[in-house]
Amino acid sequence: MKFTKKLSIIVCGLTTAFLHTAVITNTYKSAAQAEGSELIINGGFENDQLVDPNNPNATNPNVTGWIKTGDPIDTSGTRIDNFSNTGNQGLSLGGFTALSYISQTIPTVVNQYYRLTFYLASTEEAPDLKNKFKVFVGEKKLCRKKNTSHQPYTQYTFYFQAKQTSTEIKFGSRAKYAFLYLDDVSVKSTEQQGENSQCDRIDDGDE
Repeated sequence: MKFTKKLSIIVCGLTTAFLHTAVITNTYKSAAQAEGSELIINGGFENDQLVDPNNPNATNPNVTGWIKTGDPIDTSGTRIDNFSNTGNQGLSLGGFTALSYISQTIPTVVNQYYRLTFYLASTEEAPDLKNKFKVFVGEKKLCRKKNTSHQPYTQYTFYFQAKQTSTEIKFGSRAKYAFLYLDDVSVKSTEQQGENSQCDRIDDGDE
């Protein structure tokens, strides 16, 4: 998808975003967690229907359970889409001028281990390739990916130990020419750590 086409989608998205509330705040689940219970709300992005299910371009800016932050022109590109890993829907990450974020705060138990999994896809490819994707747990950056060329939904897994009774899960993204896509986000408690997925080298001085 070329830049001009993407820009038209973002402009339409801004119009819709100004007419509707684009952010629905997160609600907490009970802190009493069964082993392996799902802690993420709406990780499959199925809770919000497309604006018009018969029109694949009529994406929905409302994302139940998640908070969007960043410049409106960038957050307007973070929308429910019919390109999914499983189910009927996924989330397009469409910010193209600067990084925008989507986050959710979950209840955690101090010193308990957790496993975060998600699926990421990209529709950008050379020569129109300029994107970034970052993953944060709390304030710690777990993953940074830069210029991810065209790829189908790919699973990523990370383990972390909770330091507080609540933990923010946050994804940052920027894709200038096309889109990154996110689906099937999950956090579950686990008895031990495992091996983390490969990401680009993390540079704390990076944008």
